[in-house]
Amino acid sequence: MKVIRTADARAYRWMTTEELRADFLVPGLFRPGAAELAYTDVDRAVVGGIVPLKAPLALEAGRELASAFFLERREAGVLNLGGAGSVSVDGAVFPMQPRECLYIGRGSRDVLFSSGSPDCPAAFYLVSYPAHAPFPTTHATLEMANRVELGSAAQANRRTIYQFIRPGRIASCQLVMGFTELHEGSVWNTFPPHTHDRRTEVYCYFDLPQGGNVLHLFGTPEETRHLVMREREVVLSPPWSIHSGVGSGAYRFVWAMGGENQVFEDMDAVNMEMFK
Repeated sequence: MKVIRTADARAYRWMTTEELRADFLVPGLFRPGAAELAYTDVDRAVVGGIVPLKAPLALEAGRELASAFFLERREAGVLNLGGAGSVSVDGAVFPMQPRECLYIGRGSRDVLFSSGSPDCPAAFYLVSYPAHAPFPTTHATLEMANRVELGSAAQANRRTIYQFIRPGRIASCQLVMGFTELHEGSVWNTFPPHTHDRRTEVYCYFDLPQGGNVLHLFGTPEETRHLVMREREVVLSPPWSIHSGVGSGAYRFVWAMGGENQVFEDMDAVNMEMFK
């Protein structure tokens, strides 16, 4: 398991582009026929990409977790970014269509990921945080998500938010997870930006325009930096950092949070006069 240690709110100001990418960007998670995991110091989150082909792939604990199995003291959210597949949790099989979500509770021991066809494999994106209590493993289709419409075409940020793991939908210990879909002609996400000192956040950008990318903004509002993001790349957002971006066309991104509370609307809006 790769280990990523991020810079603090002071050190990032003097880092080069390559140093910033090494600390905050997680590329190369989705490798065909492999399960790639990265352990981060952003609230001890683990992010992963699991792309099974002919054979199922198991979720295994590395020595970094110091546990008998991956979910011994953790919970996880999974969102399928690829073709049809399924996830088996302790013998219970959950079919997973594209953009469907699965919450896996603490204590689940045997987790297997499978694709419906190796020619169009599933691409399971996983985010895991430590958990102090178990909650039931729960599957959600797109129709079961809580949908929120935000933004406007005039501001180029009209978007639909699909909330899966959150109070009132899928119960969890601390994980909150879903994805945002930008409408045609809109390119800005989470703008105007915000921070939330009580939670960290992780973004995974996907379904980008062919040959396009996203310019992800991060850092303190008074001194921002950027990362160029490509298809299925992940960016880590510590609690002191904004997390916003603009793309070369409409796209989607998975957001996942862990921390002190699960209130999606708990945000500290950035005064745009101090935004630099």
